[in-house]
Amino acid sequence: MELAMQKYFSSIIEILNRIESTQSENIQKAADLMADCTKNGGIIHAFGTGHSHLVAEDIFWRGSTLANIHAILEPSMTGHAEITKSEYMEKLQGAGKLIVEYHRLSPPDVIIVISNSGNNIVPIDVAIEASKRGVKVISITSFDYTNHLKTLHPLGQKLKDVADVAIDNCCPIGDAVLSLEDLPTKVGAVSTIAGSFIAHSLVVQTVENLLKQGVKPDVYFEGSETANSKEVEEHNQKIIDKYFSRIRNL
Repeated sequence: MELAMQKYFSSIIEILNRIESTQSENIQKAADLMADCTKNGGIIHAFGTGHSHLVAEDIFWRGSTLANIHAILEPSMTGHAEITKSEYMEKLQGAGKLIVEYHRLSPPDVIIVISNSGNNIVPIDVAIEASKRGVKVISITSFDYTNHLKTLHPLGQKLKDVADVAIDNCCPIGDAVLSLEDLPTKVGAVSTIAGSFIAHSLVVQTVENLLKQGVKPDVYFEGSETANSKEVEEHNQKIIDKYFSRIRNL
């Protein structure tokens, strides 16, 4: 008998394979935008509300990632604290504009907006307001889920429709993948794993694009890359100093 964890594993592999087979072109297009941003001295912002903030945080300020990535972690919407409140805050009209203004997004910056449903007001507003300022927008969302729901945005727009490049995380409606006997609801959410896979795919493709263009991007060392911990510390501190005044969450 196949265990639940084995079924979950199979479901994850299927989703990742689907992303690779259907979204590679979009990932490449998005990586081109990120490479141009980096080459021209811009910041790659990443934003998500609720659990989607985990995807933004996963590529921010860690070993082996681009140093010019900035995760916009709005305290009232990340779920780090007062979790149930964040569910309402992500539907607050006008908040998205304030977030974009506060973080002073402007070209050549790029922003990655993550929302599994793609229908809550704040992620859509962040994308719209960034676009108004000439900032290229990349979205990560479930196309099936967003098409299933009616958008909460007063203009009737959905996240995938207001992005310059929209990437489908290929996750099912409702996010979870397993139905278990005697349980009325599904279990096994998948959007965070799928979203992080896409986000890191964007990072590695961006780095490769830049290297092919003769540009060596700022990438944080991770400790295992060298036995010389002082070298790692000095390298990373130099990069932190470079971006400290430009990335508000450093």
